[in-house]
Amino acid sequence: MKLKLTLVIVSILLMTACSSLLYPSGNKNTVSSSLLDFLYPKEGSRAEHVAEIPTLTLPVKVGLAFVPSKNWARDGISNSDQIALLEKVKTSFLQYDYIDNIELIPSNYLEGGGGFTTLEQVSRLYDVDIMALVSYDQVTQSMENNAALFYWTIVGMYIIPGNENSVQTFVDTAVFDVKSKKMLFRAPGINKLKKRSTAVGIESTLAEKSLEGFTFAVEDMTTNLDAELGRFKTRVKEEKVAKVERREGYSGGVMWLSLFVLVGVFCIRRVPSALLSLRNSSFTR
Repeated sequence: MKLKLTLVIVSILLMTACSSLLYPSGNKNTVSSSLLDFLYPKEGSRAEHVAEIPTLTLPVKVGLAFVPSKNWARDGISNSDQIALLEKVKTSFLQYDYIDNIELIPSNYLEGGGGFTTLEQVSRLYDVDIMALVSYDQVTQSMENNAALFYWTIVGMYIIPGNENSVQTFVDTAVFDVKSKKMLFRAPGINKLKKRSTAVGIESTLAEKSLEGFTFAVEDMTTNLDAELGRFKTRVKEEKVAKVERREGYSGGVMWLSLFVLVGVFCIRRVPSALLSLRNSSFTR
């Protein structure tokens, strides 16, 4: 009996040790891309420049891209996942008539540390006036939980410590007018996920939750981006945060204004006739 108890205790210790070797308790990993580091790769380039009111030529052409991961390391989101997430962001821009075509740009086109110079080169390559840059910061962490998973087998009881895995994701879209280097507006998105797993399944669990975290954070950001795009249209009219020009052949909201005027004229003409009919009917009664 004592021998069996000793074997059980030793098995528990061995399994716990193996668990720590497979994936150390408290392991924490961060992947990120910095908008500031990308735009101003050198400390001296961060000097303040004279504020300039941008001139937007409607309809504007927009480029969407992820900011390359920090230190240009390949530890962020894969290019295919980036494009899939940018498709979600693209829907926020499509609903506005002052926006023309929207280009999805792979982040490797922005690598090299050129800052605004690189941004200008890419904008010429894709023929866009505005760049929407998506930066991110994701922290994944696994902590060994006191609640363990017990297994009975034909040779006795085995214990595999449970691990609490958490993924916290922050994304941010900053929209710039390339020519003036002016940031027009920005929209954030956040998400936090948790899931318990065995030590053996930690890496696959974190990989799965990492992509889910980015997906949900981008969805949250898209909601905020919709609101910011609407507010920006109002700010251009009321706060004069940007000058507006129109491309040849573009009328923008003129069609809707004309329709509104026609409906108004129609109503004005119909009102006297309606009142006259009402008065005649009252006399008849």
